[in-house]
Parts: sequence; structure tokens; C-alpha cells
Amino acid sequence: MSAALELTPTTLERIRQDLVGLKMPRALEALDAIVRRLEQGEISALEAIDTLLSEELTLRENSRIKTGLRMARLSTIKTLSGFDFTFQPSLDRDRILTLAQLGFIGRCEVVHFLGPPGTSKSHLATALGVEAVKAGRSVYFCTLADLIGMLARAEREGRLAERIRFFCRPTLLIVDEIGYLPVASGAATCSSSWSMPATSAER
Repeated sequence: MSAALELTPTTLERIRQDLVGLKMPRALEALDAIVRRLEQGEISALEAIDTLLSEELTLRENSRIKTGLRMARLSTIKTLSGFDFTFQPSLDRDRILTLAQLGFIGRCEVVHFLGPPGTSKSHLATALGVEAVKAGRSVYFCTLADLIGMLARAEREGRLAERIRFFCRPTLLIVDEIGYLPVASGAATCSSSWSMPATSAER
């Protein structure tokens, strides 16, 4: 057990002010409990610092992921840990887990999940999006109908190039519900004039 160490009120107040100045709210919240453990000899000074920084880092990481998921506009949050592979025994589990490592993004490859309705294609595509957000990648989710609608509207308004740049911005574009709705000829011409790395899925 570590030797007990007592911090003076002046030192504690200075640390609190420093944490406020550094915008470390979670570390500030956890400070008193960590100091008590330090003073009681339960942890060393280095362990106290490590715990304090870990608390703050965890908060920031969770906040980053939460923001990334919100910006991705995922219809629902689905994960691979929540996927029942026994429900789809024909599915190659190892291949899906390899996709979750996101190497296909760096290689600029397009991934398609194909199959009849109710075979969890949207779940898998969304789960890859969640993994990408956790890995610090930017993600955007939309249906094919929404994608074509936005491009067609942008073309009518003379903003097509701007809208294409918008869809090219995220590292991973997930397009859902492919093949469910008829595509007008004008919209088809518009949407077929460009391509980008994306994960495509049909619900």
C-alpha cells in the first residue's frame, strides 16, 4: 500500500482552478474522491494522476463518439455486439468482423449487403458506421431516396457541385434502402455521374 500523502487546501484549490482553466470538468468532479484515496494511502501520486486523466479522457472520448453518431444521422444505433449471427447462419462471421476493422475505407472499396428483406442488412451497415465513428472516422447515413432527392433538388437550384462535395466529405457514406423505390430518369442521370467510397445497404 502506498504511503499516505496530505494535500493542503491551497494546493487543492489551485488544482481545481487549473482543471477549470484546462476545461477538464470530469477530472474536476473526480478530484476529491481521488485525493481521499491518495491521502489514505490507497494509491500513489502517479496512480492518482493516471486516474484523474483517465476519467477526463473517458468523458471526452464518449462525448466525441456521441457527437460523431449524431452527425452521422444513423436512423438507429446498431452494433456488432448486439448482432445475432445464429439468426443468419449463412453469413460469414469472420468476413463481417474483418469489415469492422475498416480496412475497406482506406482501400476506397465499396461494400454491398445484398439479400431479401429482414436479413439484417441495415443492422450490419449501421454497425460498421458505429465502428467507424468509434475509430474517429466521419460517417453520414441516408437512404437512396433521400440521396437522389437531395441531388436532384441541388441540381435544380444550381448547387449540384456543392451537394456532391457534401457527400464526398465523410470518410464513410452509408446508403440504405437501395432498390426499393423507382428512380426518375433525370434523377438517375444526376446520381450516376459521380461515385465515392461507401457502404451500401438495403433494408
